[in-house]
Amino acid sequence: MEITNNNHVKILFRFHSDILDEETVETMWAIIVDRDKGLFKLDSIPFYAPLVASDDIVFAEHDEKEQMLTYRRTVEYSGNSTIQVIVMDDTKDINQVRDLFSELGCISERVNDGYFSMEVPANTNYKNIKQKLDELEAQEIIGYAESCLASGHST
Repeated sequence: MEITNNNHVKILFRFHSDILDEETVETMWAIIVDRDKGLFKLDSIPFYAPLVASDDIVFAEHDEKEQMLTYRRTVEYSGNSTIQVIVMDDTKDINQVRDLFSELGCISERVNDGYFSMEVPANTNYKNIKQKLDELEAQEIIGYAESCLASGHST
């Protein structure tokens, strides 16, 4: 098990990616909550993995085939949401698009020049963010997917 000085571990997620349209693996950092019970708190914004968000508590165990700590299920949802965003307009700078959502309280991680994954914190009103996403999508600036929409953000 890969552990850093500050009690972080890497967890492997294996899933079918609708974005990539293939079986995919992604590793994410997590904080050890209870090693004996296999409980870890995600400390990364998922780039591709569906149905998980930062700060979720997950159960993971060492998998012999994968040769590392591997996600099995989510034990407790954080209430955060994960939105995947593709910048479709080549004339738009990805960081400018990310800044628009940063001003609305969202943090994001850039994957490359055309794709980023964004966290909508549990205590953030999703209505304004959804409005901006829909507006930019209607202008064909972005495309987006709500890969993990928390119940508090879906109403």
